[in-house]
Amino acid sequence: MKDRNIMPNDRERTVIPGKYIVSTSDRSGRITSVNDAFVEYSGYSREEMLGKQHNLIRHPDMPRAIFWLAWNALEAGEDFYGYVKNLCHDGGFYWVFAHILPEFDAEGDIVGYKSIRREANSRAIAAVVPLYADMLAAEQAAGPKEAIAAGLSVLKQYLSAHRQSYEQMVSSL
Repeated sequence: MKDRNIMPNDRERTVIPGKYIVSTSDRSGRITSVNDAFVEYSGYSREEMLGKQHNLIRHPDMPRAIFWLAWNALEAGEDFYGYVKNLCHDGGFYWVFAHILPEFDAEGDIVGYKSIRREANSRAIAAVVPLYADMLAAEQAAGPKEAIAAGLSVLKQYLSAHRQSYEQMVSSL
C-alpha cells in the first residue's frame, strides 16, 4: 500500500545515463523483484518494495490517464513506452523513460510485467510537464469517476493538434 504520509518536495534525483532501473511485478502490479538501481533511486529498501503495488512510487503529478494507457497496452500483450515522474521515499522525485513489457508463460498467457527505466532527457521532460499538468487538472476537475476520460480527452486534443499518436509523441522526444 502507498504511504500517504509522504509529502512530495522539490528534491530531484537525476538518473545517471546508462543506468537502468528494473523491476518485475505480477499481473496485479505487485512488485516481485527490483534491482539495486531501483532501491537507490526510490529510497525504499528491497524489503519495503517486494509484495507492494508498483504505484508505491507513483508521483501525484502523474495523470491517471497515462497509467490507463500503460495498463491497456500491457493487457493487450503490447509494450508500453512513456515518460514517468516517480516519487521517492523521502518525497523527492526522479523522471524516467519507461519501457514496460508483459511477461508470458509457456502457453502464451501474461504472468507479469517487467519495467525497464532509464534517464529521461530534459527536452522530453520539458515537453511532458505542461501536458501532464493539463491532463491532471482536467482529471481533478472531473472527479474520480470521470478522471481518466478527462485526462485522455486533453491528451487526444494535444496529439490531434500535433498530428501524432501517443507512440509517435514519445518516440519524437
